[in-house]
Amino acid sequence: VPKTTDSPPAVRESADPVNRAVEWKPTPTPYDPRLMQSGTDDAPGFFDKGSYKEYLAGWGKSVVIGRGRLGGIPMGAISVETRLVEKIVPADPADPNSREAVLPQAGQVLFPDSSYKVAQALNDFNNEGLPVMIFANWRGFSGGSRDMSGEILKFGSMIVDALREYEHPIYIYFPPFGELRGGSWVVVDPTINDEKMTMFSDPEARGGILEPAGIVEIKFRLADQLKAMHRIDPQLQMLDAELEACDDTDDSAAIKDQIAAREELLKPVYLQAATEFADLHDKTGRMKAKGVIKDAVPWAESRTYFFYLAKRRISQDNYVSQLRAADSSLDNNGALDILKGMCSADWEDNAAVLDYYTANDADITAKISEMKTAAIKAKIAELEKELAE
Repeated sequence: VPKTTDSPPAVRESADPVNRAVEWKPTPTPYDPRLMQSGTDDAPGFFDKGSYKEYLAGWGKSVVIGRGRLGGIPMGAISVETRLVEKIVPADPADPNSREAVLPQAGQVLFPDSSYKVAQALNDFNNEGLPVMIFANWRGFSGGSRDMSGEILKFGSMIVDALREYEHPIYIYFPPFGELRGGSWVVVDPTINDEKMTMFSDPEARGGILEPAGIVEIKFRLADQLKAMHRIDPQLQMLDAELEACDDTDDSAAIKDQIAAREELLKPVYLQAATEFADLHDKTGRMKAKGVIKDAVPWAESRTYFFYLAKRRISQDNYVSQLRAADSSLDNNGALDILKGMCSADWEDNAAVLDYYTANDADITAKISEMKTAAIKAKIAELEKELAE
């Protein structure tokens, strides 16, 4: 726990090396997301061994909330249950006719209770001053009539409110074989709080509002598929030429039957090719090219990458807050530009920038004092000018 609410997280030494690989790997089939973070005896997970503890486990079971340490840095963690879970609605003790209800809930879906659980966890982590890892693997919100009456829209908007007000770094990461789709992307998009939120992805993950099959149904309908077949397939081109040159009605009907049969034969092939093409747009490389994620981080290296990023952000955010306190005219980007201008290391290399901050703390502190003095002198000069008037 930090010493004060404004202090950086209480970092301590860890016996678990930060440079080790994350050996427990998610699978394409449903799995226990707790193992992704805690690991097993044979395959260590993302957080330091023995540090991950789940909380709020008794409800909203389609989302798993916990806390863990990453190289000694305390962090909040939000992950997604990929297996089918059961929501138990107890009987009403005041109504003798009521019975306990057991409602199945699919994995990778946000329900009203799990949405509220995410929002509540974010508020708790914010009050505790913790950076947060969100292992995003949602296919969307549950939008049935039961969920609409259960106020799914209200609880979903509470996630947005919690992220907008969050005052510490938030790292959104798509784990291997994970995906982020539909409305669930909307509620965790980094533009909600671009100063604190950053999005990353494993090369084997996917992200996009619509799944490939849905995009194909909208963007590559049957008429478009038929046009593509006649433009590409040599046999159809030959049959089209024969049909155009044919004057006999019976021969024309036979050619049309051959064309229809060829089209039926090609439909599955073209649909599969179109689906694969649409899937290419959801891959990590394309997401990075479009700027919706900052970087592609392989799962095995994610522990090392996020440790240095989190450690850098702790120091960097501390300097930024001091710079903005020294000069009230600075915004977040302006303070970062000052640090970037001072930094002699590669700005994209988290470990190198962290080493620079550690080695040059005195120089940065002197720069902050210099800016504070300049801001005070400017304020005095402005007051003197007002008095002279």
